[in-house]
Amino acid sequence: MQRVTISLDESLAEAFDQLATEQGYGSRSEAVRDLVRKAIATRREAAASDGDCVANLSYVYNHHVRTLAQRLTELSHQHHDLVVATIHIHLDHEHCLESVMLKGRTDQVRSLADAIRAERGVRFGELNLIAVAPNGDHGPAADHRHGKHEHLTPELE
Repeated sequence: MQRVTISLDESLAEAFDQLATEQGYGSRSEAVRDLVRKAIATRREAAASDGDCVANLSYVYNHHVRTLAQRLTELSHQHHDLVVATIHIHLDHEHCLESVMLKGRTDQVRSLADAIRAERGVRFGELNLIAVAPNGDHGPAADHRHGKHEHLTPELE
């Protein structure tokens, strides 16, 4: 067994201890191991990286963290082909909520979401991903005024 040391601020450590107690864990280590197992299983289940998707990445960040807002903007610009839109909400004097709508290859969308969530100062990052299939079928309505392009149909299975 390997020993891993993590640092938590006091309020987060207290909240984690309370959660671990409420869920009946005998120690922090047992609770952390369970969280790690769950994260690995969730990632493995969602690991299908082929195909296309539409997604929403939402996260909270502290805009006072040195150059974080600039780094986040640069990441979005580097992946302008994936980023469809961004909604930015000021929560208080320090924190912002951003919700980024993404569209593209699933592996690329996940990679960008991981890079954003890994930035120091980003908190509570969640990716909601929906697999889609390119669909050129315009159905019975032959009178489309928006030109020829593919639609993205959600995979309902």
